[in-house]
Amino acid sequence: MIKIALIGLVAVLLAIQFKSSRSEFSTYISIVGCILIFLLGVNRLEIIINAIKKIQSYISLNQAYITILLKIIGITYVAEISSNICKDCGYTAVAIQIELVGKLTILATGMPILLALLDTINNFLKA
Repeated sequence: MIKIALIGLVAVLLAIQFKSSRSEFSTYISIVGCILIFLLGVNRLEIIINAIKKIQSYISLNQAYITILLKIIGITYVAEISSNICKDCGYTAVAIQIELVGKLTILATGMPILLALLDTINNFLKA
């Protein structure tokens, strides 16, 4: 975490230096900082995936649900990072649209899980 914090701080300090004279460099530095932090954070996903596999070994979960969960996590990260970059560049309207489409995509991706849950509840009520 210290490495990630240092990369973030260095990127911000460099971006501040270029903001007044060469604002486009400030944006590029910010984007590169975000990408580096994201790449370091991806390693954490391996820990999460291993934990999910361990949980799956304890309880019988359909592999499709695990895949959907991982897709939702990916959609969340992509939407959040791209939205924040747009906000940093001053394009708030674009950022809000990215967030909205991200939420709709998560909802659409998660529909099979919701339908399976409703089907399970319906089967319990019939019994």
